Amino acid sequence: MEYENLRIIFATKFIVVLVINQLSMKKKKPYRPTESELEILQVLWDQGAATVREVHEVLAKSKDIGYTTTLKTMQIMTDKGILSRDTSSRTHVYKPMVSREQTQQQFLGKMIHGLFKGSTSRLVIGALDNEEISVEEMKKIRDYLKQFENKGK
Repeated sequence: MEYENLRIIFATKFIVVLVINQLSMKKKKPYRPTESELEILQVLWDQGAATVREVHEVLAKSKDIGYTTTLKTMQIMTDKGILSRDTSSRTHVYKPMVSREQTQQQFLGKMIHGLFKGSTSRLVIGALDNEEISVEEMKKIRDYLKQFENKGK
């Protein structure tokens, strides 16, 4: 009887652990930065790491924004796990915890499925029709497309 009880307890614990592991392995909802967060991320992606003052100086060149707004936004982004903060020196240094490529892929996926009904070609055509493209950019696009053509052969 005691052996049977131990077996039931063990089996129950095992099932609980499996359920907890399954729940923790579920994909987290993709992070979608706000417009302000994206602007800060752009600065940090370009610089690698920066203080609030350095980020603010870059942002202030193109828009009217207060220092405390930049500071608060970066603090919130740190709390969300989007930025890391090194507090070992007097001035805190922030680094992005999400990559530019990952964020671009999330936005592109949302755009393709939401705005272009799943059509990548509509997205590309729309982008090409909307912007003036330099000869150098056009060459890069052709070279990139050739890579895909060669993979299919």
